[in-house]
Amino acid sequence: MPNDERDQTLFKIEEPSKPRKSSKSSKSVGEIAPKVEVKASKNQPLADRMRPRNLDEFAGQAHILGPGKSLRRAIEADCIRAVIFYGPTGIGKTTLGHIIANQTKSTFEYLLGGEATIDDIRRVLKTARNRLNQSGTGTILFIDEVHRLIATQQAPFSSAVESGEIKLIGATTENPSFVIKAPMVSRSHIYELKPLTEDAVFSLLLRALKDEERGLGKLKITYEENALRHLAIISDGDARKALGYLEIAAVAPPNEAGVIHITLEVAEECVQKKSLAYGKDAKYDYISAYQKSMRGSDPDAALYWLVMLIRSGEDPRYIARRLVICASEDVGMADSMALVVANAAFQAISIVGWPEAKLQLAHATIYVATAPKCNSATRAIEAAEAEVDSGRTLPVPEPLEDQHSPGIRKPGQKFDYKLPHNYPDHFVAQDYLGADLVFYKPTEQGAEKLVKPQVEKRRKQFQEVRASANISAPAKTLTATGKCSDCRSAIPAYQDDFECGCKKSPMKGKRVEPSHNCECFEAANN
Repeated sequence: MPNDERDQTLFKIEEPSKPRKSSKSSKSVGEIAPKVEVKASKNQPLADRMRPRNLDEFAGQAHILGPGKSLRRAIEADCIRAVIFYGPTGIGKTTLGHIIANQTKSTFEYLLGGEATIDDIRRVLKTARNRLNQSGTGTILFIDEVHRLIATQQAPFSSAVESGEIKLIGATTENPSFVIKAPMVSRSHIYELKPLTEDAVFSLLLRALKDEERGLGKLKITYEENALRHLAIISDGDARKALGYLEIAAVAPPNEAGVIHITLEVAEECVQKKSLAYGKDAKYDYISAYQKSMRGSDPDAALYWLVMLIRSGEDPRYIARRLVICASEDVGMADSMALVVANAAFQAISIVGWPEAKLQLAHATIYVATAPKCNSATRAIEAAEAEVDSGRTLPVPEPLEDQHSPGIRKPGQKFDYKLPHNYPDHFVAQDYLGADLVFYKPTEQGAEKLVKPQVEKRRKQFQEVRASANISAPAKTLTATGKCSDCRSAIPAYQDDFECGCKKSPMKGKRVEPSHNCECFEAANN
């Protein structure tokens, strides 16, 4: 049953004295006061019948609803202005909205983000404005699935919240920073609701079995604790899902004495296939955990997060791209075969397809996770980028210029390029850069330790060639990485230990444009 229909039947309410038109996605439930009674129907799902009626019945979320916590104080003091609840399904976001409405003297309005139109929104806001002007009664507007509202639908709420025409409560399964526009986010207090713990779900199942008014207490049911524990674990902190499993288990065939006995076998039969919640937050969390596990050389953790990504329906090409990235970023020169294996897996999954593609992904994942790690290639390219971005652009040394394009050679110009293949070991020292700059710093990790002596030997030979040609580090005019905290003079990006004229050490951090060129800055760059 959709959320809006389910919530409409949840409370026994008094109809307004004057009938009003109501759209499909907007329900007015009149004035809600603490005296509202819950009317449970046997036709309702067990999860809806057992919905908490007040904060004392509400399970979990002690970090925001525990005694003395900020949200609880705001609810009890009736000073909610604009809040957004976000978290996975079945943890009480909608229920908490109803509890807040049940403890306020305001009129409660409900909108479902996936169905509400701009006309529905304007009508609700106009009604709230008229109600406030005529009777002084405020309005609580609860928007379920608020992330489904587009920008033009979110815009009207900003001014309505600022003017006090409504008190806004939004509920979403997505991170508000990703799906809700900045004006609404900046005006709201955002509370993250976390999945319920196994013990919290277990206690809810026990409550449902014992409750004779709304739960299963009138039925002759016995149970094994490990059966209920299984349902609490497999539900992944989703109370609605756990109660749904229990409701199915409660219709198992009774024994000769008319007693329904819920065993572990019965509980397992109620859950045919475990489903995983996979929103934008989970996607980035899973892929982050996957790559960090490979970087941390833990193949078991990497395989677990790989399966979580697969079970959640993630595109295998997306997973394979992260493999290829990790092979260069985190393994790099320590084992260059990691890139070959990762790229082979990327190509293989396009040929093989699901479900066998999981084998290639697992193969490459284990290889990358167990390979020696080194990020020298990552640091080298970042250092080169920093030099290109902040340093003087170096001209191509004449011997390296193109000698074949028409019109390139000037009259009398000679190209002194030395072809390495004409020399012993296919190597000859010559100037390839025109400056003494070092970006790649090999390590002792894996295969890279075999490369390091050769790189260092040849680097010295390159420096000797430049020294004989009177070539050194280029003069630079750079943007600054920081400013002096005293005279505010800019500090050159390539001189971390440079001191300005007032002898203050430079501030490390963001690269910023110099606000002025003082004498010490000019001296450093000339």
